[in-house]
Amino acid sequence: MAALESINIAILLGSVLVLTGILSSLLAMRFGAPLLLIFLMVGVLAGESGPGGIRFDNVALTYTVGSVALALILFDGGLRTRFAAFRSVLAPAGTLATLGVLITAAATAPAAHYFLGLGWTESLLVGAVVASTDAAAVFFLMHSRGLRLRARVGSTIEIESGTNDPFAIFLTIVLIEMLLQGTKSTLEFSIFLFRQGLIGVIVGIAGGYLITAMLNRVNLPQGLHAPFAATGALVTFAIAAVADGSGFLAVYLAGLVVGNQVKRAHSAIIGFLDAATWLGQIVMFVLLGLLAWPASLPDRLLPALAIAAMLILVARPIAVFLCLAPFKFSVREMTFISWVGLRGAVGIFLASIPLLVGLPNSQLYFDVGFVVVVVSLLVQGWSVPFVARKMRIAKRRSDMSRPRIELDLPGQRTQELVGYPVTPGSPYLRGGILPAWAKLALVVRDERVMTPEEARGLHEGDHVYLLAPQEKASALDRFFANLPTPSSPDPELLGDFFVTGDTTLGALAEIYGITVEPDQQGMTVAELFAKRLSRKPHAGDKIRLGEVSLVVHRVKDETALTVGLQLAEEDPTPWYERLRKRLRRMLD
Repeated sequence: MAALESINIAILLGSVLVLTGILSSLLAMRFGAPLLLIFLMVGVLAGESGPGGIRFDNVALTYTVGSVALALILFDGGLRTRFAAFRSVLAPAGTLATLGVLITAAATAPAAHYFLGLGWTESLLVGAVVASTDAAAVFFLMHSRGLRLRARVGSTIEIESGTNDPFAIFLTIVLIEMLLQGTKSTLEFSIFLFRQGLIGVIVGIAGGYLITAMLNRVNLPQGLHAPFAATGALVTFAIAAVADGSGFLAVYLAGLVVGNQVKRAHSAIIGFLDAATWLGQIVMFVLLGLLAWPASLPDRLLPALAIAAMLILVARPIAVFLCLAPFKFSVREMTFISWVGLRGAVGIFLASIPLLVGLPNSQLYFDVGFVVVVVSLLVQGWSVPFVARKMRIAKRRSDMSRPRIELDLPGQRTQELVGYPVTPGSPYLRGGILPAWAKLALVVRDERVMTPEEARGLHEGDHVYLLAPQEKASALDRFFANLPTPSSPDPELLGDFFVTGDTTLGALAEIYGITVEPDQQGMTVAELFAKRLSRKPHAGDKIRLGEVSLVVHRVKDETALTVGLQLAEEDPTPWYERLRKRLRRMLD
């Protein structure tokens, strides 16, 4: 009976800790604190050195939970990434996620060598442990402060965060093997890298298509699609890892394939993974907090702080500027991306691997990783919104969140029913703006269900239900957001129906359902205006692209800087007036 009581007590303590972490998120949102730091502190306070006094030293359990949580987080990240966004920033984000991680680790190593007295391989291991970023914390802070990033910057950070974790994990494991088994030759290192990447890519893409085929073709009972997808992701991760490949790269690519190919229960899978990844992060950070020994930190605090300063102020900026300068990012954008490189789950997770394998100085790696993550979340985490506004990379927005309802329709796999309340400030109510691929199906008014014809227009307070492709349903949020009528449009941020000139036609096609030729997917809006007009553009110039008209809003250096979007309508102006206006613009 004593054994049963101890198990029940363990369940009680574990659930209370997780519940405390969840409730503490309310405090984090109130004060804008980095949420992951709150979870970490809950574990530290509950641990052996804190008021809780819980003794916990199970590194193997922490590593297992961390692996599962990171696999689900990466799968969820891939699931939410559109192919168009992935392609548009693949080169800069991919460079930053691979070469950038290596440069960051190498630039951090001298500080570890000098302040900790480690050899160069051990110093490079310290750099590898803290080299990857955690964009989940960044986007939580941006959302809680009501800020929205520029599309290109946001996509770069998102894709980098999804792809740099596998490379940082790979680099850490290689360095640990070198310390345990001896130095590898350049050829051995290259073969190991190639094998890890190749197996990860093959298993990830194959696993993604297999999960997609099963979801689309097998009639699983209601409610099992989402658990099947999550379990399939873990199987993909494990197969790649067992085959000596990168399981984390494989699971991210599997999510990318599933998110862009699945036709059934898409919204249910997203909702399930939302809960699973939150729970995984909470449990992982609480366990990592329990595993920390604050009593051993004072002797290593100053060297760890010096390494954190080197990482934040020198190593990360060097990596970002070297990797992104060839892709014509502005200095402001590169400075912001440098500052936004928060360290999080992966840093402490990687720092626990030396503990697991019994590497000499293993506690040192964990302590340094722990301090660097805490400093990053405190210093960078709290200042991200301030820096974003000062750098003019993000602007404050109205609440875009709407209580969207999504319903799968049996008998077909392409469409779903999406419901929204009609608010007074929504673009749909103000101007009837709606993508061509969405079709109004039902209107609920005063507890009566009506067809669009019976409703005879929409009114504030109505609830509308639309048929939309599953992969595009979430794009309808912007049409039903309660946005005040702007005195001057926000041209730099996608969301108020303005886009920057460097937005690709592929990205527009993804959002608005526009038909774009395959060879024009990578063409930018500015390039399209230059090609169509055969002259320098002027404010007010309009061209048609499928069901949408593009209107030049601002011009800089004879290039369309910002462009407005509106539904294409027949111009009521007589043909001779249109000709006169066109001739006048050509003569200006």
